Amino acid sequence: MDLFQRLKGDAEREWSAYVSHEFVGRLGAGSLPEACFRHYLIQDYLFLIQFARAYALGIYKSPTVDDMRASLEGVKAILDVELDLHIEMCAGWGMCRDMIEASEEDRPTMAYTRFVLETGMAGDLLDLQVALAPCIIGYAEIGADLEKRYAGDLADNPYRRWIAEYAGDMYQELAKDFGDWMDRTAEIYLTEARFPRLATIFRKASILEADFWQMGLDAEAARV
Repeated sequence: MDLFQRLKGDAEREWSAYVSHEFVGRLGAGSLPEACFRHYLIQDYLFLIQFARAYALGIYKSPTVDDMRASLEGVKAILDVELDLHIEMCAGWGMCRDMIEASEEDRPTMAYTRFVLETGMAGDLLDLQVALAPCIIGYAEIGADLEKRYAGDLADNPYRRWIAEYAGDMYQELAKDFGDWMDRTAEIYLTEARFPRLATIFRKASILEADFWQMGLDAEAARV
């Protein structure tokens, strides 16, 4: 069993609350209010800026040049692909990059990103990877699941672009590469005595992911 599967199995309740959150189900069904998705997407853009910094921290924490290159690829994927996707979708609401970046971070955004950065600064590369894994690999799992479950209805889904991005081959390969990279790091750093600490990091990150979805749902209640 690879490290990600082991961590996910240890955090079954927290993982399920994350990947099966109401926000995710309504996004897949196309019934999510636009206000919810808009707030989520803007916050996710701000979130990704901090995640790019976390990957940059991974370069510093990397024990080998190959690890440094893997961290760099994560930075590039965020800055050159994911942020552009968010700008593309926000353009439909008349929002440009400057407007998005001028938005304030919501509390769940701050809580999650600072947790990841603090975990990486206090620990080594494996600690940082485990803190990143629920987002990176979780989005691939969610995207693939939504594409499969709602395959016949996606043509009319207003969020089909988001689903297609994370269900697509490019992102699926990125997530697989990340899992493989984490396994290679675990071969160096992981001991059985250390696993409970990593499991705690993974559970906390999964909880913060679910909180991030809930933030999106709460945006509709705040608007009413």
